[in-house]
Parts: sequence; C-alpha cells; structure tokens
Amino acid sequence: MDIVPGDAETPAQYTLRAGEQRIGLNAHLGASLRLVHTGAIHCVHCGRATRKSFAQGYCYPCFKSLAQCDTCIVKPETCHYHLGTCREPAWGEQHCFQPHVVYLANSSGLKVGITRKTQLPTRWLDQGAIQALPILEVDNRLQSGLVETLFKQVVGDRTNWRAMLKGDVAPLDLPAERDRLLSALDQELASLKQRVGEQAIGTLTEPPVELHYPVLESPRKVVSHNFDKSPEVSGRLMGLKGQYLIFDTGVINLRKFGGYEVDVAIE
Repeated sequence: MDIVPGDAETPAQYTLRAGEQRIGLNAHLGASLRLVHTGAIHCVHCGRATRKSFAQGYCYPCFKSLAQCDTCIVKPETCHYHLGTCREPAWGEQHCFQPHVVYLANSSGLKVGITRKTQLPTRWLDQGAIQALPILEVDNRLQSGLVETLFKQVVGDRTNWRAMLKGDVAPLDLPAERDRLLSALDQELASLKQRVGEQAIGTLTEPPVELHYPVLESPRKVVSHNFDKSPEVSGRLMGLKGQYLIFDTGVINLRKFGGYEVDVAIE
C-alpha cells in the first residue's frame, strides 16, 4: 500500500497495490470492500513461493541472507558493518551510510524514532502519527541508533496501535518536548559527539508537521483481522490510517501481509 502525504486541507492519499492494479482507496470510503487471500504467498524480494512469510513478506532463505532482514535493521545501534560481517556490504553502503533523522512523533503519545532522511514524511504516515518533528540529523544509521538509545532512557519508542486507530490522541507541544529532552540528555549527547565527531550530529530547527488521514469513523473497539486465521476480510471501509484499513468489522495491517496474493472486490 502506497501513501502520499496530504496537507492541512487534504488527508493522505492511499493506493492499494493489487497485482498490476492500483486502486485509490480514498474514493471508496464508505463502500463495501472485500479482500480474499488466495492461499499463495510469494517472497517480496526473490518472488519464490513460500508457505510462510518472514519479516513481513520474505521467504526463509532471503530472511536469513538479506541485510535488510538482519536484526541491526530493527536495532541499528548493533550495526556490525565495521566488523566486516555485514550480510550485503554494498546494500549497507547504499541504505545505511546516508543521512538519518532522529524525530519525535505523536501517534499514540510521545515517541522517539529514526529513519533515513529520504523517508520523511512517509515513515510518519506509516506509523499513523498525527504530529511529527525532526530534531537531530546524523551521518549514518549506526549513529541514529546510538542517539535513539539515549532518548529511550527518557521517552518511549513504540506506538500503541490500538490507541492510534481509535484516534483518541491529544495533540502535543513537540518543540517544547524536544527542548526538554535535549536539555535532559545534554551531557550524554555531548559524550556521543566526542566519540563520533562533533559534525556528525546536528540539531534541527524545523517546524512540527501535522498529518491527516481519511477516516470516516474510528473504531470504538479494535478487532484485528488476520489472513492467516481467516482468508476473507470484508466490510464497509471506514478509514485508512498508518498501514491499516479500518472496516466496520475490524482492522487489518496490510504491511504484515506483504507477498500475500489477495483478490480485491469493491461494491
């Protein structure tokens, strides 16, 4: 599923990829939508058929061999490129050795996160954030993980996806939160700069960003659909937020089912 950011007047635009089809979902809010998993799963990297999906869409051989499936992607502070053990050094150089941003976001409350600079604001939309603020820029992914580890001492890094989908999230003064956290971690950040270089970590002064989503009605109680348990998901499409489709019958995280072959019907 592709997401294009909107603006203060227009919510994010969602497009569902179904084979060769591209279906604009915003136009079908309120309509009946049926998704049926055919039982086929194909690796999103190599295309081979697999009975089980690993790491949101990979076959087991790719899961074990690709750098993008290594644990350091989830925990960048454990990057081992410098040890000569990166699974794919060329991939690591292309994706990890480029500017990364450390940010604050409000999806279910205040959280810290990291992403490649080129992934903004897509990363925030993926998480269903209603507000976001870049606070630091670093030279590479390892450094972003080291900075995030410092911040996790004083602020969480997870989204409560149920609260995010219910939409009952109060707005925050993100610049004030940024100043508070930077002040609290001043000594730790100074020590890290001595290790990686003063110029490697820069403070950003960009304004906060507000993000809007196409939601007719948020769920009062969040019930999660799962293709592995039931091949058919159907109901009225009530909203789109993060990587979730919100039906009047429940919600489904499409990111979780990358590589699944699904028939789509809209009435």
